[in-house]
Amino acid sequence: MRFHLPAALKKARTNAATTAARLATAASRATGRGSGGMIGGLIAGAIDPTIMAQLGKGRPAVLVTGTNGKSTTTRMLAAAVGSTYRVATNDGGDNMDAGIISALLAGKAASHLVLEVDELHVPHVADNLNPQALVLLNLSRDQLDRVGEINKIERALRGAVAAHPDMLVIANCDDVLMTSVAYDAKNVTWVSAGAGWLGDSVTCPRTGGHVVRTDDDWYAVKRLPDGREFRRPTPTWSVDEDGVLTPAGHKELSLALPGRANRGNAAQAVAAAVEGFGIDIDKAIAATESIDDVAGRYSTVEWGERKIRLLLAKNPAGWQEALSMVDRSADSLVIATNGQVADGVDMSWLWDVRFEDFETLSVKASGERGTDLAVRLVYADINHELIASPLEAIRSCPPGRVEVLANYTAFRDLKKALNRAVAQEKSQSPTQSTAGKES
Repeated sequence: MRFHLPAALKKARTNAATTAARLATAASRATGRGSGGMIGGLIAGAIDPTIMAQLGKGRPAVLVTGTNGKSTTTRMLAAAVGSTYRVATNDGGDNMDAGIISALLAGKAASHLVLEVDELHVPHVADNLNPQALVLLNLSRDQLDRVGEINKIERALRGAVAAHPDMLVIANCDDVLMTSVAYDAKNVTWVSAGAGWLGDSVTCPRTGGHVVRTDDDWYAVKRLPDGREFRRPTPTWSVDEDGVLTPAGHKELSLALPGRANRGNAAQAVAAAVEGFGIDIDKAIAATESIDDVAGRYSTVEWGERKIRLLLAKNPAGWQEALSMVDRSADSLVIATNGQVADGVDMSWLWDVRFEDFETLSVKASGERGTDLAVRLVYADINHELIASPLEAIRSCPPGRVEVLANYTAFRDLKKALNRAVAQEKSQSPTQSTAGKES
């Protein structure tokens, strides 16, 4: 027998959870222990397990998920929807329950919800919020010790789509796994957003049959159990070098963010805004073009005589894409890898990434797992220097432009260390106007 709390007790519990979360968030910020993006949600969820649904209150919501590009696409989509409505979003990238609850608490006055959601959390978040739309970006191997097998994630997402048949699904038809997730959806918008990493889509996730690729098509040689062909759907939205092809015609797209993958992210963000929420297409495109920084990724920091650009990568597909964004005309490249729980402690993924094309740059290997990286660079025949501290690795670079590519905790810790170093330099040289400037 299930025990049901009276309505008055439910309301009291939710109020207590909200108050405790607000106090914890304020304390976290006041003590400098964090931004408060997680602690409030953790406490609220512990006090009231129903609080996510309570805070959702039936507001129109869109969830964004995938292995790579969640934060960027969410930021673009929030800006696009925000051009017309008041939006609550987890723009700090906290994409599990605690972060989502914190975003809902902070955005109680918002009319619409735009939320980045970890792939494995999508089913129960969707059950709590009953989203109007779901954006499916891409699926590829992440750290297996942290995330698990990719086909398990595909099945979980497929189940979430089946459980919400009226939900609009905006899916990347160039990604075999995400196409499988959305293949049976009755309300789907297909976007050709590109697929830079193909290593995890050589077979059909439903049958195991081989996938054959041509320039603009793919299909599985083995039919689905119900006899249907499993083939790339025809997109109604697509992205090219100049812009976005939409049902309303071709639209120019000039992003502040670099890379082919971000053009695909923008295409899906615009499609979701227009198809899911009726946002004017020109407003939506302009909003995506205005995004020039996502939680410090792609930001540039000036430190002394060095101009440092920061790039983040978390898994083989993300690393391969980020490596393509590295400016080969820069003076130096610092690569930093940690192996903490948030990164995945198994570093075997380093051998899936192609590091072989950096002969023209002065390369430094760094981070807590810098030795693992250095071994990989040896086999890639890349001359490099191993310096454990990423900050010291940057300091050892000659004056000029320094590209920095780091995984999750290495990026987080380096950004904090750089901010301290820049602030210290500025305090010692108050007349040096360029110190500490970040864009």
